[in-house]
Amino acid sequence: MFLELFIVFIATFLGTGALNIIFRFLGKRGYMGNLYEPVRGGTPRAIGIIPFIVISLFLPAGFNNLVLVMGLCALVDDVIGRRRIANLPIEIGQLARGIGMLCVIGLGFPLMGVSSILVALMIQPMNIADMQPGSAASVVIIMSFFTILATLIIGAAPVAQIPAYYVPLLTLVTCIAYSPLDFSGKIMLGEVGNHTFAIALGIGFYILGGFAGTLILFIVTTALIAYIRRRNLSRFLINKLHINNPTFGDLFMDVLTGGGLGDLFRKIILGERQQEVTDNLLISLGFRRLLYNPYSPNLERVIEKDVRTKPTDLRKLS
Repeated sequence: MFLELFIVFIATFLGTGALNIIFRFLGKRGYMGNLYEPVRGGTPRAIGIIPFIVISLFLPAGFNNLVLVMGLCALVDDVIGRRRIANLPIEIGQLARGIGMLCVIGLGFPLMGVSSILVALMIQPMNIADMQPGSAASVVIIMSFFTILATLIIGAAPVAQIPAYYVPLLTLVTCIAYSPLDFSGKIMLGEVGNHTFAIALGIGFYILGGFAGTLILFIVTTALIAYIRRRNLSRFLINKLHINNPTFGDLFMDVLTGGGLGDLFRKIILGERQQEVTDNLLISLGFRRLLYNPYSPNLERVIEKDVRTKPTDLRKLS
């Protein structure tokens, strides 16, 4: 097993470096499309293809199919970008992601039962984590390490004669080998990468503690992402959504329900309604962000009524 993990480390480290060079060469010549972002002097995206391939190959049989199908759907999102489907209010990437989640639930149900739903939902917070250099990698490393320790302490049962700590250890080794260039802001995981690590983490959570363990660590992971990205998320909520003095609950809800997928559910559930939140407890729990409906024509008026505190001093977030 440890020889396999050594191979995983070397393959991921060398593959990440090689793909970075290839993507940069082609990207500077305009051949990479959405896989080369014009930020920080040009940054290759979807280098997470390497962790995706490695983890798909080395996960136990059955579980690897969950990463494989989600990663392929996420790669469609990376390649095509935010292109809409005719006149429908949904992007091709969102559709591909939704199909991938349903496949994860369907393929994972015989293996994990209802825990497969939580495993599929892990892609939401990990997607939010991957919006600044090194943040997603930090979360994967911390949660994988914690899961390994917890597995050893409680003595979780092996899966298919493979030690229970193998999946989080595989995830940890892969992420460490991938992450140096990500921490320096020179590459991006892309949807294929952060979705791969999301499913791998979720599988490790399930092996550790079944449904209860998956639920608890899903919440812990979301809270960790909110904490790691607290400054950027606070600036986003203040500047873009006009939610002044955001609480940690607002940050948590943004990680849990933010992005296009969350907004799509809000549109389906709320229509054009914007729910006013005035209760202090609900504000502290993040209901201003949870119920923030970008499709409401009354949004600005209601938000102004909700925020009865002084505007936040942005200098405190720097």
